[in-house]
Amino acid sequence: MRAVLTVAHGDRSQLVYRTDYPDPVAGPGDVIVRVAATAVNFHDIFTRRGMPGIKIPLPVVVGSDIAGTIATLGEGVAGWSVGDRVLVDPVVRDGTHFGMLGEVADGGRAEFCRVPANQLIRVPEGVSLEDAASLPLAYGTAHRMMITRGRVAAGEKVLILGASGGVGVACVQLAKLLGAEVVACASSAGKLERLIALGADHGINYAEVKFLDAVRSLFGKPRITGGGGVDVVVNFTGGDTWLDTQKCVRVGGRILTCGATAGFNLTTDARYLWTYEQEMIGSNGWTPEGLAELMNLIAAGRLAPVIDQVLPLEDTAEGERLLEDREVVGKVLIRP
Repeated sequence: MRAVLTVAHGDRSQLVYRTDYPDPVAGPGDVIVRVAATAVNFHDIFTRRGMPGIKIPLPVVVGSDIAGTIATLGEGVAGWSVGDRVLVDPVVRDGTHFGMLGEVADGGRAEFCRVPANQLIRVPEGVSLEDAASLPLAYGTAHRMMITRGRVAAGEKVLILGASGGVGVACVQLAKLLGAEVVACASSAGKLERLIALGADHGINYAEVKFLDAVRSLFGKPRITGGGGVDVVVNFTGGDTWLDTQKCVRVGGRILTCGATAGFNLTTDARYLWTYEQEMIGSNGWTPEGLAELMNLIAAGRLAPVIDQVLPLEDTAEGERLLEDREVVGKVLIRP
């Protein structure tokens, strides 16, 4: 079959397109999924670059967001039929192993993928396989962070850093769905125009102005006596943005994070933490129930995943480049 392999850690030259990669074989409890689409995520890029302290078996077929149809049923699989439309929850949740498809086992950058049947979620009518493939790592992460962990509510002011990426766009859409007033941060006027079109109430171009100054201009400086600032900041950037994030949050406000793309060694000012009674809430990943809920929102016409581009399998390296050079708003999908 055709597949793109990550053969070693390094730059995009380590992505190798093959037309003779062995077809996967279903073991007991497995199915073979004919891949309709797989999303490109920064996690794929981090896997290719190499992550400190994490060993990845190489070569590997990357691609964790996978949707398609069942092509083959393995021995003992019940409740599924050939032709069923499925989304794959890529996380291994059997209690004995840890990792994801596309990381510790071959993923979706191929025509077929072997998947344990207990990791399948049925795709309902009214949801395209491309929309389904856009969900787990971006929309699933945003759903858990914003709703399950972050408790974002109607009427709250929500500041979203890095709003033009996959997780950021999902946060903008979900915050608006919840009835929040959304402030989106991005690096260009073009990206902000698209985010405003998606529902963001305010846009901040952090290439031109400090987001702290812009937030204070919009809502005033947070005061110990109350007022000013925002209720919630979504910050999965980390790095040198953390301290200014603290300075944006009102008394009793919340800082939500699911990562630290610009660096995890953060500077926290404990005076803001206790004086303003700030909550710092971490969120890790998603749940199958959250993915099912997101698909129900799509089927009901309440959510439309933002897909920037769909590329053929042989252009996978270009898909990674688009993310690395931050030229997209939303998701890039690969169609085998």
